Amino acid sequence: MGVLYDYFHAADRTTAVDWAIGPGGDWLAERPSLDEVGADWVDMKGLDPHVVLGQLVAFTEGRPYDVRAAGPELVWPDLQAWPYERRAAPGEESPWDSGLHLVELPDAWRDRLAAIEGEHVPMLALQWYDIEEVDFADFHACEDHVRAFAGLARRARAAGTRLYCFCCP
Repeated sequence: MGVLYDYFHAADRTTAVDWAIGPGGDWLAERPSLDEVGADWVDMKGLDPHVVLGQLVAFTEGRPYDVRAAGPELVWPDLQAWPYERRAAPGEESPWDSGLHLVELPDAWRDRLAAIEGEHVPMLALQWYDIEEVDFADFHACEDHVRAFAGLARRARAAGTRLYCFCCP
């Protein structure tokens, strides 16, 4: 089974962490589903926010994808509270070992995705369909994913919220 990526929008990082990870970032606590908290979200299994979505954003800008360009920012695990190098004490668990990650997408990405017009979807999907990092079921599924990202981004922009991606193994 692949990695699951749930994209959603939230008012701020605290809300995003509470919804995706658990109250106050407690990944060990039982957390409600994104549906249960009333989040507007889409399931994009296998479509990672860094490379796969980054390429779609690059296509919307008419430029080649550059891995060094500004991209998603890690929200959780919190690097301040738990630096990556820090090992868990005996009997303690590390959030890094959970496999859970939450990233915040740049507002520029939200705005680029929100600006996708219906007539541009087929061309963007054609470009995106050819990337090697993902194997879409077919071209129409790829178009559906472009439309889903555009719709989520439009709703986030209209609400004045930011886009997040919750990654779960």
